Amino acid sequence: MAKRKSQRPAPGPASSAAHTPEYGRTIATIADGQDVTRGYVGPLLQTTDSVLRTRGASNLAIYEQVYSDAQVKACFGQRQLAVIQCPWSVEPASDEPVDVAAADWLTAELGRIAWDRITEKMLFGVFYGYSVAEVVYEPDERTVRISDVRVRNRRRFRFDADMGLRLLTPQNMLDGIEAATPYFWSFATGADNDDEPYGQGLAHWLYWPTLFKRQDVKFWLRFLDKFGSPTALGRYDAQTTPEPERAKLLAAVDAVQNSTGIVLPKGMEIELMEAARSGAADYKALHDTMDATIARVTVGQTASSQGTPGKLGGDDLQADVRRDLIKADADLVCESFNLGPVAWLTAWNFPAAQPPRVYRQVEEPEDLVARAERDERLARIGYRPTLAYVHKTYGGEYEAYQPTAPAPSGDKSAVDAVAFAAPAAVQNADLLAAQAPLDAALDALPGAALIQALDPMLAPVIAAIRDGASADDAYERLAAAAPDMDDEALAEALARAIFVADLWGQLSAQVTTSTAQD
Repeated sequence: MAKRKSQRPAPGPASSAAHTPEYGRTIATIADGQDVTRGYVGPLLQTTDSVLRTRGASNLAIYEQVYSDAQVKACFGQRQLAVIQCPWSVEPASDEPVDVAAADWLTAELGRIAWDRITEKMLFGVFYGYSVAEVVYEPDERTVRISDVRVRNRRRFRFDADMGLRLLTPQNMLDGIEAATPYFWSFATGADNDDEPYGQGLAHWLYWPTLFKRQDVKFWLRFLDKFGSPTALGRYDAQTTPEPERAKLLAAVDAVQNSTGIVLPKGMEIELMEAARSGAADYKALHDTMDATIARVTVGQTASSQGTPGKLGGDDLQADVRRDLIKADADLVCESFNLGPVAWLTAWNFPAAQPPRVYRQVEEPEDLVARAERDERLARIGYRPTLAYVHKTYGGEYEAYQPTAPAPSGDKSAVDAVAFAAPAAVQNADLLAAQAPLDAALDALPGAALIQALDPMLAPVIAAIRDGASADDAYERLAAAAPDMDDEALAEALARAIFVADLWGQLSAQVTTSTAQD
């Protein structure tokens, strides 16, 4: 029976493998009004922020009112300072001399232009959604250096359909003027897609809590005014009291709130109406809830802004979340700076170098005591750290030396003890091959004979103690036996041991130096 041939579609023009992709092509562009979520309203893109669009403002003015809230200012300021207090560093792209030179030069530049101040202002992009800074350059001998970095008001800038930054001026309010990239550094954050160049900052989520809080405080103050002091009620005879007298009574009622004494015409009276309701209603509860919401949105938790005194950041989970926010903010500013001004300056001043990387050390410093204890445990099982590792981990000034270990006996166990104490770099094939000339000396090293050499010295001592009738008698016998102690054999054995140990140490040092050079 004939086998059926498998039916496979023949390759043709429709096959994806038959076409070469068009490099750099974008289809879902937002240019020319193709973004159906925006609609075409002019040459400049409008933000898609729902709060700004529904509240009738698109220039971030209402978010500046949000920032005027005391709780918002305190929480966001804490987030900024948490980033600023982290030390910054410049890391070269490699160990090549030109890359190291570029990193050293940039380190000096950032220290000169106050990098912390610039970072603090650029971090407002996290609050508003985006930040823009103008970079001012100046010549310096053979390099182009930064004269100043000025963080501009983001409300002055818009983006066009190609995501290009535009500066609004009185003469160009419709389409603005181009903000060229070598002179302007910007970043956006918080949006859930790449079609939003304005980002979406914390103010978007803080708007409603601050609005509710502001309205709550207004009604709360009215409540306190109404229920904090009773309402004055004036009574007069409607049939006999003329209008001027009624006006005097109303003025007296108003004076009750602020004056210590009043005068009333005869026949009129004033009563104080106590409020039927007592307590603070739920105004304080709403106020505290909105403050807690602001703290959670801004710093990721409430422990650092509303926690129990003495227990700041005590919860590990809250501390971890807040540490993640600090790292995200630091990376946002540093990475955008690396892609912009750092890349430009490196290309101008060090064409052959790769751009260095600016970053902040956000992680908690390592516990060096725990690290040293771990290294000590590893050393006990035969793993010694290298000198480069010691310098990198512990810093300071260190140099290698040959530690020695006491020899428990005169056999080769003494050599084993010295080898264990020596650095791991010495314990290699080169050392084992180079120790052949020491074999004769090691064999000559006394073993049990070293113990036997002590007999001529110890025999009189033991006899004096054994034969002494009392402690005083034993002491007199020891004094008498001292001239008979023979230490000649012991001195000879010790001299041999010291000679072998010294020779072993010199050979080990030579092999270590040779290994390090290789």
